[in-house]
Formats: sequence, C-alpha cells, structure tokens
Amino acid sequence: MPDRNQAALDFLLTRRSRPAKTLTGPAPDRDALTPILTAAARSPDHGKLEPWRFIVLERGALDRLAALVGMRGEALNEPPEQIAKAHSAFADSPLAVVVVSSPVASPKVPEIEQLYSAGAVCLALLNAALASGWGANWLTGWASHDRQFMRAGLGLKDHETIAGIIHIGTEKNAPPERPRPDLAAITTWVDT
Repeated sequence: MPDRNQAALDFLLTRRSRPAKTLTGPAPDRDALTPILTAAARSPDHGKLEPWRFIVLERGALDRLAALVGMRGEALNEPPEQIAKAHSAFADSPLAVVVVSSPVASPKVPEIEQLYSAGAVCLALLNAALASGWGANWLTGWASHDRQFMRAGLGLKDHETIAGIIHIGTEKNAPPERPRPDLAAITTWVDT
C-alpha cells in the first residue's frame, strides 16, 4: 500500500466552501496570497500550456466592478434582485481572484481540456485558500458571462472567459454542514 498523507486526505474529506456573504476582512495580503496562487498553478495542465491566468481584485477594483455590474445589469435588463446580488458579490468581498480561461492554440490539447484545466485551477485555488485558514467561495453569476463586463471590467481578450471568481477573506460565521451526494447513487463500478 502506498504512503498516504492523512492530513491532506482528512482536509479533502471535510473541506467546504464558505458562503461569500460570511466573508469579511482581513483578506490575505500579497505575501499570504502568493503560496495560494502557487498551489493553484500546480493544477493539471496537459502540454504545459498554462491556459489560464489570475487577476487579483483588491478593494478599489472590487468597488469599480460593483458599479460596473450595476450599469451592465440595467443595460441587459437583468432583474433588480439579480443586479443587487451581483453588486453585493463585488462590493462586500474583501478580496477576489478571477481565474481567466485563456486557451492556447494547440494541435495536441483540445480547447475543452484547457477549459477543464482552468476549472481545476479554480478548485485548487479554493482548496489552497481554505487549507491556509481563510474562508473562500467560488462564484460566477451572470456578469461573469457578459462579454462587455469581461472586456471593460477586467480587460479580457476576445478568446478569454471567466472560469471562476474565488472570494477570499476571514470567515465571520461558519454555516452548518450541508447534505453531501450519496456516493452509491453516483458511482458505477465496472470490473469486466
């Protein structure tokens, strides 16, 4: 039997995201965030293409994006409650890291695999933040799919999209545990 890292396994078996609305300051500073980003960048990446990048949103950027999401929501005729929810996600966040999916032309690695890699980066970033003792949550929402928001708010290029926005801060109230999937209902064992 291989050696196991019981502490890491215990963490993964008990990890849970923290609702963004329970996060407050302080948030990790650059020195504290660097190992979290480093851990996320160790995600599977076929062909070593690095088909993703990070945009770290500090207070001023979060406030600017909160205002922009309000304007974009009105222009898109989003329901007022959806605009308010998107606005709060930025306005109330102590810090956020946008994981940008930035596919690279490759004859060997299909774009879909590169998108999966960006998703793996999101989960690794979330888990690294949680393992570092911070509260963290992976969110997107309608604004994350609006090309004008991506371009004007974050400077994304036309081929880039938002894979996820990881909000990180200090947890003020731990939520109760939620139900987890029934492993037997979602697992098929094949032996022949």
